[in-house]
Amino acid sequence: MNEKYSKTLELDKILSMLAELTCCDDARDAAMAIEPMTDIDDVRREVQRTNDAFQLTVRFGTPSFVRVRNPAARLKIAEAGGVLSPKELLNIEAILRQGKLLAQWSNQFPNEENSITEQLFSIYQNNSLMREISSAIVSEEEIDDNASPELSAIRRKIRQTELKARDKMEQMIRSSTYQKYLQDNIITTRDGRFVIPVKAEYKNEVGGLVHDTSASGSTYFIEPASVVEANNEIRVLQSKEQAEIERILAELSAHCADCSEDISILFREIIDLNILFCKSTLASRMNAQAPKIVDNGVIHLRKARHPLIDPKKVVPIDVYLGEDFSCLVITGPNTGGKTVTLKTLGLLTLMTMCGLLIPVADNSTISVFDEILVDIGDEQSIEQSLSTFSAHMTNIISILGKADYRSLVLVDELGSGTDPVEGAALATSILETLKAKGSKIAATTHYAELKMYALQTEGVENACCEFDVESLRPTYRLLIGVPGRSNAFAISQRLGLSEDIIDHAKSLVQSENKRFEDVIDTLEESRHEYESLTRQLEEKNREIERTRQEVREHKERLSAEKAKEVEKAKNQAMKIVSDVRAQADALMDELNELRRQKDKADFSAKTLAARSGLKNRLDKIHDAANPIAKRENISYTLPRPLKPGDEVLIFDIDKEGTVIKAADKAGNVLVQAGIMKTKVNQSNLRLLDKKPKVKFGGSTIKPSRGTAQRNAKSECDLRGMTVEEALMDLDGFIDNAVLSNLHQITIIHGKGTGALRAAVQQHLKQHKCIRTFRLGVFGEGEAGVTIAELK
Repeated sequence: MNEKYSKTLELDKILSMLAELTCCDDARDAAMAIEPMTDIDDVRREVQRTNDAFQLTVRFGTPSFVRVRNPAARLKIAEAGGVLSPKELLNIEAILRQGKLLAQWSNQFPNEENSITEQLFSIYQNNSLMREISSAIVSEEEIDDNASPELSAIRRKIRQTELKARDKMEQMIRSSTYQKYLQDNIITTRDGRFVIPVKAEYKNEVGGLVHDTSASGSTYFIEPASVVEANNEIRVLQSKEQAEIERILAELSAHCADCSEDISILFREIIDLNILFCKSTLASRMNAQAPKIVDNGVIHLRKARHPLIDPKKVVPIDVYLGEDFSCLVITGPNTGGKTVTLKTLGLLTLMTMCGLLIPVADNSTISVFDEILVDIGDEQSIEQSLSTFSAHMTNIISILGKADYRSLVLVDELGSGTDPVEGAALATSILETLKAKGSKIAATTHYAELKMYALQTEGVENACCEFDVESLRPTYRLLIGVPGRSNAFAISQRLGLSEDIIDHAKSLVQSENKRFEDVIDTLEESRHEYESLTRQLEEKNREIERTRQEVREHKERLSAEKAKEVEKAKNQAMKIVSDVRAQADALMDELNELRRQKDKADFSAKTLAARSGLKNRLDKIHDAANPIAKRENISYTLPRPLKPGDEVLIFDIDKEGTVIKAADKAGNVLVQAGIMKTKVNQSNLRLLDKKPKVKFGGSTIKPSRGTAQRNAKSECDLRGMTVEEALMDLDGFIDNAVLSNLHQITIIHGKGTGALRAAVQQHLKQHKCIRTFRLGVFGEGEAGVTIAELK
């Protein structure tokens, strides 16, 4: 691929953007050295790797990369027995640490399989060597005290010796004897040895070695004789320290040499992965994606955006080539976007061939070419020298010599720079030659002859960059299948050129060209009408789809709510059943317990206590088993004031009763419901359409609701029952008799042992509804029955 053509299409700027994202100089150089690939399998593999990296970063974030340098040359020195410097060893440690970071990042998706996971999962790690280097070397100039026990011991001795020497010298500078000899009361060093500053006139008063003098000669830096031995010892220890450091570095270098090949491979993989994830980051910034890749010359870009134009200003274009036609002739006014269209077409193709994702919409297609041949010579081009006709034709001649069926040819302003008639003929001939070679061509022009050529020639298609005459601005939309208009007369008129001049100019236009422009005008009007209708139809379709979506969502919401309510009702029913069963079981347990205790002395008392609470507990069980909530009191107005004798319905408990006393000041009415008298607010009462009570001779006959509903019996047969069972049945029988307004009942208990008779009569003595009772007489059952009179 010709580098000059790639530079014309500004691929170098895209690679510079990629290089800015890399972690180190080696990765930057590798990014700038990327070249378009011409083998479809290579292109597909690299684009897939970039896309897989992009998908991983979207889900798991981008892995971190540290700054590293190529260790290959220094590792060869280590293999030959050389010693690496701390800086070089720290670089190797950084490479190993980067491998560990990548391995840790890939642990987020252990079961993921794509084109780069195998590389990530198999990345080389050497944690032991990494720890050895990091624990031994603090920085490029410093080795850690704990790099070895020997080094730690030597440095400890150096510190102790230095402390002793400084103590001696501190004594000297604090001594009144020496203070008058000293220029300053300080301790300093010269050539790594401790010295004190002595005035020049007293240099012979302080015994020791002179190591230096000041620039003025007024100060001598003398090493006192008392610390010479300590300084000598420090020098010896420092030599040992340096020897131990050399030994440590040599040992670490040897370890690096043992795995030098693995470290070199790891470095290359780090650079490769860094560039790959930088491609992913660049794709994210461009809102790019992977196109379908073919090698049959077909290009179909949907909503393509030039990546070097401000995303807020760029106008997406749809452009296709190589399927229904192999040559696209693009016309339109200057600055209308023709050149940008050519560059977008060429640059996105080159980016794909470099393994990059491109800023297009879904279902875009890019073809791989052996050559992308470019002649773009306007002011937007880097090579301004191509603006002359001779340079222009020189480039075209070169293109014609290289072009074949595996080439994409992009030519801007074909045939310009010379006589229009000759230039148009020359441009037509060049297009026919390229078309005959099987090349895929996109060319821009202003010549009407080329528009006619595109209309009349199979495999050649017109396209234009739309221009809004009203606003005198280009829309930058590319319209394929429509020849562009010059718009010269319309633009001039809008700018204020005289009507006479414009009319005269129109009369000078040849009739053929005039008819052609009229055809274009008609096509343009039809296109605008079609686009308007299309927009209206699309808006209606979107509205219909929105309505469908709302109905669908509403239906799904109702279904979900229905399922939720059914589930809630089931749970409530299960809880009710569970609670009722538990209470019923508890009652049965109590009955069984009473049956077991029937022979005990306090049995009757326990029976009475259990019976007294039985009815209340049964009512509670009934309430628990009834899931129907209390009736809601709806708005109701009595047709007239209530009076004694009116039949009413107590609404909230759904029970009928009779008014005994009219409403008081608070609106409360005294009502009798069965044997119960209660005050009820008149708002809770409903007047029933029944006849009031009828009085005879001053007494009131009470029509009983219970009488109408029950077939009351006056006899209760308890024979064959146990005492507790009999007493329970007897209570129910008495309640029923009271509700049925019976005055006398017969209880059949039999003669037997007399135990049941005694229990019954004992129970009747304590019952609040029994007035008197007696044994039966002859003809009533005698001692086998008890006759009771109700209150």
